[in-house]
Amino acid sequence: MSDITNEETPVKTSLSTAARRQAKKGRAKHSKRFLSAAKSAPNEIFLVSAGIAKVKALATAKFDETIDVAINLGVDPRHGDQMVRGTVNLPFGTGKSRSVWVFARGERAEAAIAAGADVVGAEDLLERIQKEGGASCDILVAAPDMMPLVGRLGPILKQKMPNPKAGTVSPNVGQVVRDIKGATRAEYRVDRNGIIHSAIGKASFPVENIEKNFAVLINALVKARPSAAKGKYIKKASISSSMGPSVTLDTLDVQRVSETV
Repeated sequence: MSDITNEETPVKTSLSTAARRQAKKGRAKHSKRFLSAAKSAPNEIFLVSAGIAKVKALATAKFDETIDVAINLGVDPRHGDQMVRGTVNLPFGTGKSRSVWVFARGERAEAAIAAGADVVGAEDLLERIQKEGGASCDILVAAPDMMPLVGRLGPILKQKMPNPKAGTVSPNVGQVVRDIKGATRAEYRVDRNGIIHSAIGKASFPVENIEKNFAVLINALVKARPSAAKGKYIKKASISSSMGPSVTLDTLDVQRVSETV
């Protein structure tokens, strides 16, 4: 009688490719450079100037990174009387020029062209946007008398629709275009979570220039505080470079800096 060896079939314990992908779904994907920088970002609260200096040191990408801030405000944007939105001119600019299209006629159209607008028009611009299904620019500006025309584009433009609160509907379109093209104008708008995101400069800027831009932005946010907002207004603030980890700022120091403007 010959010997028969009964070998158990090994149990397959490794996950399938689909299961591995599902397990990774939702995880943040960061480069080795980012993870290395994150290790040197201490979990502490910084004064504004020290936080800016730290973020500049962590901006190690091969290009001039944008410095961004995130401000958590004590507002509920689901209520119209607690919406925070507007524009502010930063003294040292954002360091980033954007493309601008303008709805204007006559002298205002000429002023927009002289200021450096990328595209200026009226009915012809309306037809172009309708044909292309959108506006391939960063910002749309309109003279007040053009809004009945521009209003037809609401379903297409959505967030790009010119708005007086955002400073993109103005009788002085030439000045608006100069501010935008000169990269001095920063827009802010609270998102559904009550957070404002805004660029305040480039990593190549000196700390004091970024701090001044930050102070002007915060000062504008404080002045834009809705009367319906109750309790603490600036709940949390953080700063980061476009490719680097963020650091948390001391909200009391944020308030102090805003009062220096």
